Amino acid sequence: MLRARMLCVVVGLLVASPVASGWAKELRSSDIYPNNYPTAKAVVYMDKILRERSGGRHGITVLGPAEDESTDDTAALTRRTERDMARLRAGELDMARVNVSALDPKSMAVVVPSLPFLFKSTVQMRRVLDGPIGDEILASLEPEGVIGLCFFDAGPRSFYSVKKPIRSAADLKGLKVRVQQAELWPALMRTLGAEPVALPFDRVYTALETGTVDAADNNWPTYVAARHYNVARYFSLTEHSMAPAVLVFSKPAWNQLSRDDQALIRGVAKDSIAHMRQVWDEYDVAARKTVASAGGQIVTDVDKKSFADAVQPLYTSLISEPKLRDMVRRIQGEE
Repeated sequence: MLRARMLCVVVGLLVASPVASGWAKELRSSDIYPNNYPTAKAVVYMDKILRERSGGRHGITVLGPAEDESTDDTAALTRRTERDMARLRAGELDMARVNVSALDPKSMAVVVPSLPFLFKSTVQMRRVLDGPIGDEILASLEPEGVIGLCFFDAGPRSFYSVKKPIRSAADLKGLKVRVQQAELWPALMRTLGAEPVALPFDRVYTALETGTVDAADNNWPTYVAARHYNVARYFSLTEHSMAPAVLVFSKPAWNQLSRDDQALIRGVAKDSIAHMRQVWDEYDVAARKTVASAGGQIVTDVDKKSFADAVQPLYTSLISEPKLRDMVRRIQGEE
């Protein structure tokens, strides 16, 4: 009789445990961008298929930016990322989309995809991050208290300028270039012979208009949304930075899930990538049409090798661990 009672208690605890399948949860996911942005749309898509595949047990609510948060300023992104990472580690937030360039690279491999002129193309970047190297980078996040689920595009950054197109590294020499307020970018500009000018994003339009800076850089959607093409009409497809975003899950929250639910969420995250990329590519096409119709010049004959060769010395100062240097070599060897 006693053994039977104990068995009933154990079974009851297993049924009541969050780790047992059958419990339900509305996951909260954070994004610095509004719900019409490609990465936020990808998580909304995840919500749809997660509800379907879990039989309605699990869903996702996307938390967008606060009204006073800038979505294009590195300092603001870093502050939001730090806050979200703290909430994830504490289990106060379930999931977040963060830019890898805003993460602390000291103990993680996320510094690697942030390197300038690392990837030859968007196609190569996507292939690398979808493969074994991408899995290694995601795994490096776990000691930081988060589970890396997948990579989302953040868009290639290219230079745009006021007076002349930028076709090679030599064209940057002597130019005043607005840089993000982060350590990497001033060093990059100096390596290329340009004069870095750190400015908040909301001051870039006026700086380009008045000649405070000669050039800036960003992705297509931001270049268009900020109407920088009105004052800097040469958009040179240098695509010098392809630092992605990464979707991460709170480790404390993850440990409450059953293995089946963990596998379910991983699968849903992976399946959202194609949807995100389709939306992102549509954004790019629409942005290019806007620029072309406004009289902007899209410069495609860019000597990317001249830039890549010029920044190689920068890699040595940024990457000291042999394992990470080997990862850089493996990426550069990918076609």
